Amino acid sequence: MGGLRLALTLFTIAPAGVARFDRPTARTAMALAPLVGVMLGGVLGGLALGLRAGGASPLMAAAATVALSAVCTRALHLDGLADTADGLGSYQGADKALEIMKKSDIGPFGVVAIVAVLLLDVAALTSVYARPWPEVLALVVAGTAAGRLGATVACRAGLPAARPDGLGALVAQTLPRAAVAAITLLVAAAAALADPVRGPLAVLLAAAAAWAVTGHAHRRLGGVTGDVIGAAVELATMTAWLVLATAP
Repeated sequence: MGGLRLALTLFTIAPAGVARFDRPTARTAMALAPLVGVMLGGVLGGLALGLRAGGASPLMAAAATVALSAVCTRALHLDGLADTADGLGSYQGADKALEIMKKSDIGPFGVVAIVAVLLLDVAALTSVYARPWPEVLALVVAGTAAGRLGATVACRAGLPAARPDGLGALVAQTLPRAAVAAITLLVAAAAALADPVRGPLAVLLAAAAAWAVTGHAHRRLGGVTGDVIGAAVELATMTAWLVLATAP
């Protein structure tokens, strides 16, 4: 329960409270990140269903969903995406790039990254919300669960922290790769309930996107930071929703 409370605190605005903030608790929190995605997906999907029932267009429902997602996560992952884009886009050495990522302002790479991801999220969800309603909620939940799987992937063994302090240092390498693979397969199997083909594919490609961005950060920065984990979540979510939005 301590790990679940920490996961809710890290990934949502839910006032879950954290009694312990150590690596064993962080390990559990990162393993349970997709479960928090399921909960968040239920909230987002419920909003979309309500708006559509009230006569809102798919585009309006999609935009509202993306906005609520940012609110429910304190825009924390979007901030991580922007900082990671600025750091990696600077083409500076690891130390200078990490210094850029710690600044409170957002540079041009960060702005473009946020705009591009939000536009693609809205476009994908607009397509999803044009579908028959019995499957919409399941697809949204599958997408948010796959997105939070990005944090699980980012905490795999063999991927060290880029800094000796911060969130990255707390959660880096807390999950064995076998555990990450098992969690990924479990989420993919659950996503098959939403769509037997695109559900598992969305999860696997979301995990691949998170693996790619964190692997690149390892090469460029020497490891992951909290910002990189946030970027992995945003890119994994975007990837999952784009796959789920493809025509049946």
